[in-house]
Amino acid sequence: MASTVTTYAATSNAAPHSKNAAQQNRSNSPYQQRTSQRDNPTQQLIKQAVDYLIQQLEAGKSETLTAYLNAMAQFHSYSFGNILQIARQKPDATRVAGIRAWNELGRYVKKGEKGIQILAPMIGYRRKKDTAEQESEAKPAPMLIGFRAVYVFDISQTEGADLPELEHGISGEVGAYRDRMLDFLARQNITLEFNEKIAPALGVSYGGKIALLPGQSKAEEFTTLVHETAHELLHKAERRTITTQTVRETEAEAVAFIVGQAVGLELGTSSADYIQLYHGNAELLAESLEVIQRTSAVILAALRAEEPENAAA
Repeated sequence: MASTVTTYAATSNAAPHSKNAAQQNRSNSPYQQRTSQRDNPTQQLIKQAVDYLIQQLEAGKSETLTAYLNAMAQFHSYSFGNILQIARQKPDATRVAGIRAWNELGRYVKKGEKGIQILAPMIGYRRKKDTAEQESEAKPAPMLIGFRAVYVFDISQTEGADLPELEHGISGEVGAYRDRMLDFLARQNITLEFNEKIAPALGVSYGGKIALLPGQSKAEEFTTLVHETAHELLHKAERRTITTQTVRETEAEAVAFIVGQAVGLELGTSSADYIQLYHGNAELLAESLEVIQRTSAVILAALRAEEPENAAA
């Protein structure tokens, strides 16, 4: 069953904040604090990708932002920086791996294909300082010592053995994901109820409780539930004070779009909706994209019974 991502009613009962308060608190953004470390290669990578996105948006090419969101759906186990790199270099990518991994699967990179550059972490071990420690059986703790550029290729850049296991197997059907979503909410101590009184809203987030409008199709109910869950995870306390209602709604809708796409729902592009994340503020756009990606990854990991990974960068 196909579903179209819809616009939802405002979902928090907290008092609205002023524009001046938002501007004052934005200077304390965790994203801005991290990006001040310009020697960090992952932050440089993110900045380059966001700068490119802004250039595309200002040129009227909103499909670039949709490509970034689609990449978050396809590659949710990758790091934020690497997702942006994949989307920037090959917007239509659906499955990526290194040459060796493809070869092990019986597929080979086509002649002339250009690799997609991402960053991989280099892990080392801290050298022990004294003899007593060296004689200890305790294994030294691993530590990140840097990053190196590696290249991956999309499945469309390879040929060879068929990989039927890569097919989604879902087309507009929620399947078991609904029950897994409910289990995830229970672990987060978020209660769920169905209430006709919230109409015309499809869903409402109260902070610790979500209400859904009865009678929605399974696909629509699922995307509404993900939307409201995003509010529960994202829009509390400090983050609420540094964002506008428009940004909060768009972030939640983007999470619903990414999760829906990842589980096989047909959601359309909705490119224009996501432009609302950007109002001439590059840092706010970057922060929104990062929290959208991380929240989507947490939800998708729960739906697929896996732990979120920080796969490179």
